[in-house]
Amino acid sequence: MDEKLNSAGKCPVMHGGNTHTGESVMDWWPNALNLDVLHQHDTKTDPLGRTFNYREELKKLDVQALKSDLTALMTDSQDWWPADWGHYGGLMIRMAWHAAGSYRLADGRGGGGTGNQRFAPLNSWPDNVSLDKARRLLWPIKKKYGNKVSWGDLIILAGTIAYESMGLRTFGFGFGREEIWHPEKDTYWGAEKEWLAPSDGRYENLEDPSTMENPLAAVQMGLIYVNPEGVNGKPDPTKTAAQVRETFARMAMNDEETVALTAGGHTVGKTHGNGDAKALGPDPESAGPEMQGLGWANPNQHGLAANAVTSGLEGAWTSEPTRFDMGFFDMLFGHEWELRKSPAGAWQWEPVSIAEADMPRDASDPSKRHNPMMTDADMAMKIDPVYNAICQKFMADPDYFKDTFARAWFKLTHRDMGPKARYFGPDVPGEDLIWQDPVPAGSTSYDVAAVKAKIAASGLSLADMVSTAWDSARTYRGSDMRGGANGARIRLAPQKDWEGNEPERLAKVLAVLEPIAAQAGASVADVIVIAGNLGVEMAAKAAGFEVKVPFAPGRGDATDAMTDGESFSVLEPLADGYRNWLKKDYVVSPEELMLDRTQLMGLTAPEMVVLVGGMRAMGTNHGGTKHGVFTDREGALTTDFFVNLTDMANTWNPAGEGLYEVRDRKSGATKWTATRMDLIFGSNSVLRAYAELYAQDDNREKFVTDFVAAWTKVMNADRFDLN
Repeated sequence: MDEKLNSAGKCPVMHGGNTHTGESVMDWWPNALNLDVLHQHDTKTDPLGRTFNYREELKKLDVQALKSDLTALMTDSQDWWPADWGHYGGLMIRMAWHAAGSYRLADGRGGGGTGNQRFAPLNSWPDNVSLDKARRLLWPIKKKYGNKVSWGDLIILAGTIAYESMGLRTFGFGFGREEIWHPEKDTYWGAEKEWLAPSDGRYENLEDPSTMENPLAAVQMGLIYVNPEGVNGKPDPTKTAAQVRETFARMAMNDEETVALTAGGHTVGKTHGNGDAKALGPDPESAGPEMQGLGWANPNQHGLAANAVTSGLEGAWTSEPTRFDMGFFDMLFGHEWELRKSPAGAWQWEPVSIAEADMPRDASDPSKRHNPMMTDADMAMKIDPVYNAICQKFMADPDYFKDTFARAWFKLTHRDMGPKARYFGPDVPGEDLIWQDPVPAGSTSYDVAAVKAKIAASGLSLADMVSTAWDSARTYRGSDMRGGANGARIRLAPQKDWEGNEPERLAKVLAVLEPIAAQAGASVADVIVIAGNLGVEMAAKAAGFEVKVPFAPGRGDATDAMTDGESFSVLEPLADGYRNWLKKDYVVSPEELMLDRTQLMGLTAPEMVVLVGGMRAMGTNHGGTKHGVFTDREGALTTDFFVNLTDMANTWNPAGEGLYEVRDRKSGATKWTATRMDLIFGSNSVLRAYAELYAQDDNREKFVTDFVAAWTKVMNADRFDLN
């Protein structure tokens, strides 16, 4: 029988089932809600296990030895991938830069904090050509130090040490980037279906870069920043300047930081386009097993660094590409420039005339010299009046430039790590920086029970207590560890005025809680959470269960001076499925917005289900609406939301404007109203399975226990001092 099957050409496994050629089950229903975003980084994929503690491993790391090994690597050129001018600094800087530079402020995703450059799609982006070689050069060092240094830390540290080896005094470095073990599929990089597709589709108006689709920052699929040849590959420094400004702003960089990063990044190293880009082999994800994870094989390199092809542009920016100096400014402003084509056919700017002594040497043969080059983005630094003025300021004060760049590099490479409390190591700067969202330490010595008693006697409603604590904590996003209840920034601009926080109601609640905090010597941040916990305990008691919600004091209260209001504006919720609120209709469905918020908060699908059901039962909807409050025991932490959602004695009927009526099947009488964010828990097969679990008669206590655990997770999400 086996012979018959084989002779008939039958495949013994599902054809294509384990490759991208095989359709997913969900591909049959493209409009179905996909919960995969909530299943990322399952502990089952982590070979280090639940007990592994990276911070404890870091304590064993010999940091000085690691830095020495990295410094030695910079000039240890390997035959299989020769270093430009015998120095890997430019390559290592580009690797670290492109890892960190994928960060975008809008949703905090991307960045170098997880070592995600090792996985698709980033490992195979056109803008990351040859960075597979940089990581492979690092492998012997990773192998040596093992679990004591993560790939995320090693990649960023390699770039920092590269700068130090080239003469820059860096601002510092913090370890603490934890490993991931599979691609981050939850990150949206754009809707394009091909690499480097024209960027028009990313903008409502290509002439206005501010109209780029959120949360994107890069101008084309497969690029980290902007197209080095110009907008859609058409050179025009004025238009490119506008795209540079918008892209860097979406990475939380101002104009001065943008110029510093551009100039400092291009003071060292070179571009690579001395050959035929079409001759390169497939990217790492497409290459065959014989390539062992390497991609873009170059049949024409012949062991010469000078023959490499990456961006397609060709040449160095400065006369001394292995030295951090003012060479970028000297070259850019010391010559007139004209458009030419590189050997690979890419547009680049070259000097109209230049003395041979000022030309950079060949990357492989020091007896040869070549023209320097500038990208369209480099020319934008000269053409744009604001950027030009900043360049003049830097040229007049080289020390100021070097310090500004060192600080900007530190920000670029640490922006997605969150508060400084997460940094580790001997080189963590002592200075507090506003973009780190600093929060002072709070007191732990006050009487928590006395505070709780005063809140209980204050007259605040259960819904007010729970809603305020939730609103304070829900801003947390695990993508870049920003937001959360610590700091009580809900009482500061801009958060106190966000529509989602119900400013008028919030002000009344804070007017009650702030005096209680002052009298007790506690932070307002702690008191807000205590009030929320009290509300949950009251609701559980009303449902027949005595519980004590875990609480750890020590949160601090941030001030306006510690708060960069503009960067906090991106944390404003536009929807909150947990409080059944939608600011307005969006192209994305309300339930998709709820999934995105859930994933950013670090919650799983079961945690989302139990929290929504509990919040509905407690009556915490935004504005006090009754949508989804499927109970006549509002304020009690019951399973009524699930019981009535799954009850076939009801029918569910559209009522217009995204609302539904839940009617008695026999009489037709309307019992409740609902939104899509309510009914999705009964219509989606996976979510319904969870809803049915909590609707069971034997799971009422489990529901309360699970709710308290999920609630505590949200309240403590930003308590890095507890981890």
